[in-house]
Amino acid sequence: MPSILSVSEITPPFQVNQDQASVFARDLFSGSFKDIERLLKAFQNGQIEKRYFAKSLDWFKEDHSFEEKNNAYIECAVKFGIEAIVKCLHSNSFLSEPISYEEIDAIFFISTTGISTPSIDARIINQLSFNPHIKRVPIWGLGCAGGAAGLSRAFEYCVAFPKSKVLVLSVELCSLTFQKNDLSKSNLIGTSLFADGIACALVIGDEVRKEAYSKKTAIPYIVATQSTLMPNSLDVMGWNIRNTGLFVIFSRDIPHIIEAWLKPNVIGFLSEHQIELGQINHFIAHPGGKKVLDAYIKSLEIPPSMNDFSHHVLKNYGNMSSATILFVLKRFMDQDIAINDWGLATALGPGFSSELLLLRWQ
Repeated sequence: MPSILSVSEITPPFQVNQDQASVFARDLFSGSFKDIERLLKAFQNGQIEKRYFAKSLDWFKEDHSFEEKNNAYIECAVKFGIEAIVKCLHSNSFLSEPISYEEIDAIFFISTTGISTPSIDARIINQLSFNPHIKRVPIWGLGCAGGAAGLSRAFEYCVAFPKSKVLVLSVELCSLTFQKNDLSKSNLIGTSLFADGIACALVIGDEVRKEAYSKKTAIPYIVATQSTLMPNSLDVMGWNIRNTGLFVIFSRDIPHIIEAWLKPNVIGFLSEHQIELGQINHFIAHPGGKKVLDAYIKSLEIPPSMNDFSHHVLKNYGNMSSATILFVLKRFMDQDIAINDWGLATALGPGFSSELLLLRWQ
């Protein structure tokens, strides 16, 4: 079983509290909705207190072309991506000694908030001393499910190549997709929820001696993964791509879909590995929003306390798309978790899709 050895996170420099964001939205949307004050309650009811953006609020008050926003994405993604990789491979919390760039066999780059060819991983490799034969696997378009999917693809790579050390780098700059002139309710809700975040995880194969690197008594091993696509659900979440950029699609039915669909998906996955839901000690969930976290509790009938780390990340960072679940995972890995404890990681994204990982601390 491949294992997750280190996780890092990076937050951009501009912190915005939810009251500031609410005032910004009122100024922008008040002429479009007669019930603006009712709609603005989403900023408080979502239980987010602060978020981080790559640009200041004043930047978003101006008009920017798709080209300008995407150039900002490339510049910031390279800068913050490098910081996340360096932090992951030099972690004082997880690693007894740094791991060199040359030792990394593959990098899975995850993003859905900007476009770049050559991809961001290639641009980063040109600035850090990675092996020129490193495998590059850029993955675009999985949205909030991307972080979990990246871990799953890294798991499969390390099963095939058990001597490998692999990076999963997630860079999401959701704020740079903001459409100042999109006066839709989806954009208003997105403005209350989404944020920027960057995270990097190091996954190693069975034949890499974890005791030579790990400071932790127990680390999460990936036992199994499952990807699921719901038929005929393309309109649940994603982007509409128009002349001025990426316009958010965000269905109000997402919590109801989770309530009806997630539990059978989870139960079926666990039963394949002779595990019952009651045996899961740790729930590593992507916090898509307060209603999503509530839907997890209702669907899976788990104690609310199992969402504590997910709620903490949502409260302090907002929804950072694919990077968010890695922020949650890091908080679990910061703890001293008992050997043989089970964990279930879950994230949902465009498609409509689900990514599940069964973890065990060893």
